[in-house]
Amino acid sequence: MPEPLKAPDLVKAWTSEVDGVTTTELADAYRGYIACLNAQDLSRLGQFVGEEVVHNGSRFGLSGYRAMLEGDFRAIPDLRFDIRLLVVEPPRLASRLRFDCTPVGMLFGLPVNGRRISFTENVFYEFADGRIVEVWSVIDKAAIAAQL
Repeated sequence: MPEPLKAPDLVKAWTSEVDGVTTTELADAYRGYIACLNAQDLSRLGQFVGEEVVHNGSRFGLSGYRAMLEGDFRAIPDLRFDIRLLVVEPPRLASRLRFDCTPVGMLFGLPVNGRRISFTENVFYEFADGRIVEVWSVIDKAAIAAQL
């Protein structure tokens, strides 16, 4: 069986430009967003996320999106976003994120209670004016349940 690909080998970008934004610029903006999350520096969130952001079909707005992330960090103090796959086609971006963390209590309705778990999220973004305006997120809850 061949060796699994390493994260840098999975990053793929095509040379294209849509509305003045190149794939490289969009990928760099996304990496900046992930760095902001990993630093838990939510005071900078507005640099990356639009004021009227929509998450999974619900209009959160920037303040609601920030509140969601604050709740995530309370539930998972060691939360770290690890980009495993990144595909960019402006104005959209798709990413597979990996998490290896220790939630303190319930997570997605599951009694994790301090156990170390690993799971993935497939997430799709739409950008406008250099910021995220829509997010579609699918988290592998079955992988979490299988570890409990």
